[in-house]
Amino acid sequence: MSASPLAKPLRQQVRHPAIRSWPRTVRDALPLALWSAQEIAAATGGTASGDFQCSGVEMDSRDVRPGDLFVALKGEAMDGHKFVDKAFASGASAALVDRPVDGPHVLVEDTTAALHALAHAARDRTSAKRIAVTGSVGKTGVKEAIFAALDRSSRGHAHRSVRSYNNHVGVPLSLARMPARSYYGVFEMGMNNAREIEVLSAHARPHVAVVTIIAPAHIENLGTMEAIADAKAEIFGGLVEGGTAIIPADGEFTERLAEHAKKYNARIITFGRAAHADVRLLDAIPAANGGSLVTAQVGDTRLCYSVAEPGEHWISNSLCVLAAVQAAGGDLGAAGLALAELGGLKGRGARHQIPVADGKALLIDESYNANPASMRATLRQLGQTPATRRIAVLGSMKELGDFAPAMHDALLEPLAQAKIDHAILVGDEMKTLARTLAQEVGKAAAGTLGNGMTFAHCDGPAQAIAAVEEYGLASGDAILVKGSNSVGLGRLVDHWTARQG
Repeated sequence: MSASPLAKPLRQQVRHPAIRSWPRTVRDALPLALWSAQEIAAATGGTASGDFQCSGVEMDSRDVRPGDLFVALKGEAMDGHKFVDKAFASGASAALVDRPVDGPHVLVEDTTAALHALAHAARDRTSAKRIAVTGSVGKTGVKEAIFAALDRSSRGHAHRSVRSYNNHVGVPLSLARMPARSYYGVFEMGMNNAREIEVLSAHARPHVAVVTIIAPAHIENLGTMEAIADAKAEIFGGLVEGGTAIIPADGEFTERLAEHAKKYNARIITFGRAAHADVRLLDAIPAANGGSLVTAQVGDTRLCYSVAEPGEHWISNSLCVLAAVQAAGGDLGAAGLALAELGGLKGRGARHQIPVADGKALLIDESYNANPASMRATLRQLGQTPATRRIAVLGSMKELGDFAPAMHDALLEPLAQAKIDHAILVGDEMKTLARTLAQEVGKAAAGTLGNGMTFAHCDGPAQAIAAVEEYGLASGDAILVKGSNSVGLGRLVDHWTARQG
């Protein structure tokens, strides 16, 4: 009897022919380096000091890694040229500058214009499908989920904007970082005023443009909800010919968003619970891990999948993700797997088990952003979270203008519905809610709201840390930390998570 092939030495074994003949594509002929000196000079109209290659693009010298191109941007208060030496010390391969420097560089007339030109060159040199995401709530999480789905189905060839690089600098920078071999690029777009997303979308020229939800974020600057919807709809203006607009089917601004999309001859896909939604929720039940088991109708396809992230808002987010992935030509099965594995982001839903005297408490980190819609959603989720006690540390919601007092006062209802045991309110805008709570306390037993909730008001994060310490955390507690980023509640999260391990 002859010996089994598996008994042969490894070097004598025949490899599977399918692996030997892995199909090559046009992308395989593209350079591996992100940028060469010649490519940067050609894209920006600048002059290279010599030959070099770069593996990344960075504008903050503190974040420079070996191999990066450091872009010395000039702002009203700061000039990046002051940090060129620091960038080189951190390993930058070269700098993009408007004056000669010691070290490899490309000399241009204007570094901001050069960054835009580099972004456009990155966009135009690849056949990657580009997806742009905006909305008042959920855009970062949706962006991350779309990326995870497309990265899985493309075997690591998807690109995205990191963190919340979603403004007039972050979007061009994210585009400039996109490798030529990318199959997909996913870009987040934010705004504070009208006409800002219009510019960002023109940079990206997306194939798919997504609006997650319209809520009263930035209403201080825009004045009305209709104006917010119009500003978000600017994202459709950058769509390539034949592009797709993804919009919620359930909101009161569905028709308004659709009318904007039609101006650009966009194909429109809706998502939500409504019977007419193109990507429609059929059923959702709680999962054992705190997430949801979802059944959705996507065109002619019925899809069952898990969503790891807890909360009804993530059920809606998942429908948006499926719509975007399908529109981009991605794999719906990969999207389902990505949603099942997605974890919370720092400041945007990350969950930590923190040590307390007699065990562990759950800390939910929502410290990066807050508006009335997201506050209600996260408080609702806290109310559904199994816990011995529920504690809410809520920071002021910014950019609400004259609407701020009423919108902060309106948090009384979701606080009561979530059966919060103790609330710590942080910041000036939260004083109105504290006064309202005090009035409610006067109607009930001294020091408590009707359901037994106690509360305290603090001026800033240092006081909030002290207030939590004074209240005391115990095993089985769940503590939510949420507020606008400028309030600084991330300090409280860092204080408690530093004790992990």
